[in-house]
Amino acid sequence: MKKYMIILSLTLVIGLGSTYGAIYERTNRLFVIERNKNGNAVQYDVCLNDDGDLADVDPVKAYWVLENGQQKSLNLVERKYAYGIYSQQKLGKNRFAISLAALKDRKIVVEVIGDGYKALVPIDGKPSILERVYVQAEEKLVGLPKVHYVDLFGLTTQAKTPVKERVIP
Repeated sequence: MKKYMIILSLTLVIGLGSTYGAIYERTNRLFVIERNKNGNAVQYDVCLNDDGDLADVDPVKAYWVLENGQQKSLNLVERKYAYGIYSQQKLGKNRFAISLAALKDRKIVVEVIGDGYKALVPIDGKPSILERVYVQAEEKLVGLPKVHYVDLFGLTTQAKTPVKERVIP
């Protein structure tokens, strides 16, 4: 977990990448990562075929949504070490397991639940639908920011009650 925080900290200092040129026309939002630094967020979407099924190759895409609504791609360091998708494994029709670059050991399962695709991951030990991640960090004059905590927010899969887990590095 400490490695995850260090890598996430690194990305807080790095600037945004180039304009996100290929925003998919047929996408569904899974979850976002927000930070206390500014109103920019990394959004994770599923990419769908014309028939509404998950794309067979790389069905989850991540990109910046800036405060002004503009979308930008993640830069190389962000993709490789923090916010990018490390792996995407097909588990069956319309079901994938993904892991984020900075959180390789915590699999997120993407599948249809109710009215759309959801990101399933344990939050506070409960099977949950991941909706939002919040990173609280302190900027430093020199070096990496200090991450104070990361909050995971979602809904339990059974009762659909709000659930939160705070991870402290």
